[in-house]
Order: sequence, then structure tokens, then C-alpha cells
Amino acid sequence: MGTFNYPHYPDLKDRTVLITGGGSGIGAAFVEAFVRQESQVAFFDIQEEASLELVRKLATVNQEPLFVKCDVTDINALKKAVAEVENKLGAVRVLINNAASDERHEPEDVTPEYWEQRLRVNFNHHFFTAQAVKPAMARAGGGAIINMGSISWHMAMEFMPAYTSSKAAIEGLTQSLARAYGKEHIRVNCIIPGQVWTPRQIRDHLTPEYEQFMNEKQCL
Repeated sequence: MGTFNYPHYPDLKDRTVLITGGGSGIGAAFVEAFVRQESQVAFFDIQEEASLELVRKLATVNQEPLFVKCDVTDINALKKAVAEVENKLGAVRVLINNAASDERHEPEDVTPEYWEQRLRVNFNHHFFTAQAVKPAMARAGGGAIINMGSISWHMAMEFMPAYTSSKAAIEGLTQSLARAYGKEHIRVNCIIPGQVWTPRQIRDHLTPEYEQFMNEKQCL
């Protein structure tokens, strides 16, 4: 666990928080941050070993988070996983749609099957997870849905068009859901992070040339 000095937000205590793709990287940082707020945290991930290790580490901080192994591309399994969280922890009051994969690919290599698979990984579950948590969230008085976007399509990155298209679509979805759900006191927003050097990003993509490219495109 890091040494960051977390501020304390009393209104997050005991709130049920659900994070997709929470087993590593940015998602794991979200899980830790909400655990330290004494929220009731659940997270989905397909990587069991890393997720269980995160649970073990955070069990020494506060109440351990609930890990539900879930492939978010399987919408039926996703809905069942949401129901499991609600049965165990109550209505989700904060949802962070974080699961994604920025696998590199050239436009000429993309097949219809690959394109559809990338949309399932990076986009579809944002809508269906929000749809699944919304009824109980509304009955509980409202909440927040946070969709994780990406700077990539704003930078016109050419080496992963299925990913950048998915991330662009997330911003459109966010605006639609904000209008649709706002009347029931549910806020829907999109975070667009710059390059975050997670362990996977460092392993798979960090080169001096790529780091220079990213530094030239963002302010921090």
C-alpha cells in the first residue's frame, strides 16, 4: 500500500461503492481509497490472483473489500454480480466503471469479431452496469456513476482505433445518462485521465520514445 495521506470524507463512511476492473492499476487505487474512507467496497475483476492479494492487503486497513470475479463482457454474469453486491452490501451509491484494455492494434488488422470484442471490453459494460445499479440507487435516494474515459481519442492516437472509439462513445453515453438519471438524484460524470504509469503500462508500453510522446501531449 502507498504512503499517500488520504483526506477523510465522513459522507463516504458505510456507502456501498462498486468498482469494475478493481484488481489492479487505477481500479485498485480506487478500491484502496474508498476502503480508507470506511466505505463498503465491492469490485469486479477477471484476474483472481491479483484481486485476492489486494483484498488481503486491504484487510489490515479497514473492512476488507468484497471481490466478485466477473467477466464484464458477459452481460448476464455482470447483472448477477451486481445483484450479489446488492444482496450483501445494499444499494450501490457510487459506481465507477473502470474496466478496460488498451490493447494496441493497427486499423488494417481489425476484423469484425475483434472490433465487437473490444467494444464489449471497453464500452458495453459501462451502460449495462449503470442500468443494473440504477433502480436500487434511485430507491436509496440517488448516488454517483463515474465513467472512466481516456485522453487517447482526444490525442487522435492511431494505433488502437477500437479503444479510442470506445472511449469517445463513453463521453456520449455519460451525457445521455446524466440527463436520464439526473431527475432521480443520480449524477453521471466522466473522468478523462492522462497517461498513468501503472505496472501494466510500464511493462507493456513504456519506452523513452513513448514517454516523450505522451509528455508532449499533456500538461502533467
